[in-house]
Amino acid sequence: MGHVSYGMLVSLDGFIAAPDGQITLPVPGPQLHRWFNAHQRDVALSVYGRRMWEVMRSWGEPDPDRDEIGAQFAREWVRTPKIVCSASMDASAAGAVLPDDVTLIGSDAVAALRRIKRETEGEIEVSGASLAASLGAAGLIDEFAMFTQPVVLGRGIPYFAAGFLPELRLISAEVLPDDVVLHRYAPR
Repeated sequence: MGHVSYGMLVSLDGFIAAPDGQITLPVPGPQLHRWFNAHQRDVALSVYGRRMWEVMRSWGEPDPDRDEIGAQFAREWVRTPKIVCSASMDASAAGAVLPDDVTLIGSDAVAALRRIKRETEGEIEVSGASLAASLGAAGLIDEFAMFTQPVVLGRGIPYFAAGFLPELRLISAEVLPDDVVLHRYAPR
C-alpha cells in the first residue's frame, strides 16, 4: 500500500501561491533544489490538481537555459508516473495539454485515489490545496509536509483549503537549505 503525502512550499503565513494562483514564493537555491531532486527520486507517483499541473508541466518540456540541477530534477520528474485530477478538464482538452504518459482522473478522485493507494507501493505525492482537502477529508493523506520559507505573502491560496480543518500531530521538523523548515504532520 502506498504512503500518501501532501507537500508544498509555503510562506510563514500559510500561503502556497498568490490569490491568482501565481507562485510568488522564492525559487529554491541550488542546495535546496538538490534536496528536492533527491526527494523526487523516491516518489513512486505524483498526483496533481489542475492548477498545480499547469505549474509543474514545464518540467517535462525542453529548456536550454535550465542549469544542471534543474535538468536533473526534470529527468527525475519525467520518469515519475503522473496523474492529474480535474473535473474541469475534459478528455479531448486534456489530450492537448497532457502527455500520453499522464493519466487524467476527471471525476471521483477520492475513489480513484483510494484504489491507487491500495495498488501502489511507495510514496504517492499529492500537490494542490483543493485536491489535498478532498483526499484529506476522505482519510487518504498519511502525511502533510509543509516546506516553510521565511517570507510573508500577506494573502493568497492557503496550504489548507477553506473548510478543511484536519487534526494533526507533529511527526518531525527539519531545517533545510535556504532557511526552509520542513514540518511533517500526520492525522490524529
